Amino acid sequence: MKTLKLKTIVSVLVVVMIAWACKNNTKNTENNLYTNAHKVTVKEVIQASSYTYMKVEENKETYWIAVSKRDFKEGSVLYYDNGLEMNNFESKDLQRTFETVYFVQGISEQPTLPGKQQPMAQTQPQKRTLEKLDVSIEPADGGISIATLFANRETYKDQIVKIRGQVTKFNPNIMGKNWIHIQDGSDDSESFDLTITTSQVVNVGDVVTFEGKISLNKDFGAGYTYAVIMEEAVKVDAI
Repeated sequence: MKTLKLKTIVSVLVVVMIAWACKNNTKNTENNLYTNAHKVTVKEVIQASSYTYMKVEENKETYWIAVSKRDFKEGSVLYYDNGLEMNNFESKDLQRTFETVYFVQGISEQPTLPGKQQPMAQTQPQKRTLEKLDVSIEPADGGISIATLFANRETYKDQIVKIRGQVTKFNPNIMGKNWIHIQDGSDDSESFDLTITTSQVVNVGDVVTFEGKISLNKDFGAGYTYAVIMEEAVKVDAI
């Protein structure tokens, strides 16, 4: 009788354990249906001209993320896949430096099923607001103007060109590059500001000449998308 009773108890325990394992596996399977790796709660929102910065909480840990400008509110629960980590990132708009901020795309208020993409409005950055300087800078010897570049972008695609202009913005060490904006006073259909990536250092207000390769429709992720950009640029003697 004792042996039979013991076998009965063991059998019941096995059934319970199998049932619990099946339930737990079903829960994990349901969670794995979704592609979003992160579920966060918004604790603070700061709006800039092109980006929305949010302090979020995930698993009792708080950190900052940035997305293309959106109207999120404190208390919102959001889902996203991955973010591009930026350390000591300076926001010129906010006049603030974030020790660490993650630039993320594909953020949503609902978890996303595989094969379903977010609407374009959620993944495409808004057009940056730029102010045109009142300057008139002649092209360098053998170089072209910014207006000429934008007007003939297909001609200059993958070509090495030389452009002279005044530095309007300098952002160091982002994705392993220094990012520079220059203007020369010329424009083509309101395109007057050229973005340059380089390893060299300049100061805002400097008049410089850079030589580099022209790329079109370049998407670096995290909202860094450019119709025209000069890459791997080297500063050369002006004039």
